[in-house]
Amino acid sequence: MSGKLRLGVNIDHVATIRNARGGDFPDPVRAATLAADAGADGITAHLREDRRHITDRDIDRLMAEIDLPLNLEMAATEEMLEIAVAHRPHAACIVPEKREERTTEGGLDAAGQREHLASLVERLGAAGIRVSLFIEPTEQQVAAAVSLGAPVVEFHTGRYAHLDSEARATELKRIADCAALAVKNGIEPHAGHGLTFDNVVPVAAIPQIAELNIGHFLVGEAIFTGLYASVRQMRELMDSAR
Repeated sequence: MSGKLRLGVNIDHVATIRNARGGDFPDPVRAATLAADAGADGITAHLREDRRHITDRDIDRLMAEIDLPLNLEMAATEEMLEIAVAHRPHAACIVPEKREERTTEGGLDAAGQREHLASLVERLGAAGIRVSLFIEPTEQQVAAAVSLGAPVVEFHTGRYAHLDSEARATELKRIADCAALAVKNGIEPHAGHGLTFDNVVPVAAIPQIAELNIGHFLVGEAIFTGLYASVRQMRELMDSAR
């Protein structure tokens, strides 16, 4: 796969900071605008069932006020399906979700939940929403995505991000092999979770990967350098890898 590697900026944790105190600040929609100015190609937002960060109003405003494509991360529930179909974002990424987790822990078991996911994938696609499955980089999960007819998969890179350098090389090869397998089967591969300035370049260099979705690190780095600078540096690192 050739062309520019896209950067999707996840703004969830701007909303987390806002919600810690209540009120309207910092505003995740303003963060989305800054990310766009700095070179983001899309905005990602996870509307969790417990609304711990992004809220329904945030989704309303992102759809109305931001020109970039919105990637709505969502649990595989009827409530979230109805919200996605009502808003019709550019994309919907189905992720695993547990109320007790701090952040998404691991990929969706598409192979084990195929029967449950089939209807959601079909109904989202029928609404003109590009469906993505957030999965572990394994042949079994890619095969499940193929059987479900998902046009996109996003590989969970959390394991890669937290391994030492020797083990990381093995995990990187697994991601690369699964990205090639996805493309062979007509699926566009994306990647995300735990990516930073220090570890993003090897993932960005995988030629089949079309998009990286990065959020927590960029928002954290913005405390020290500002969000524009944070996103801009990530954009430059990704470009250097290609």
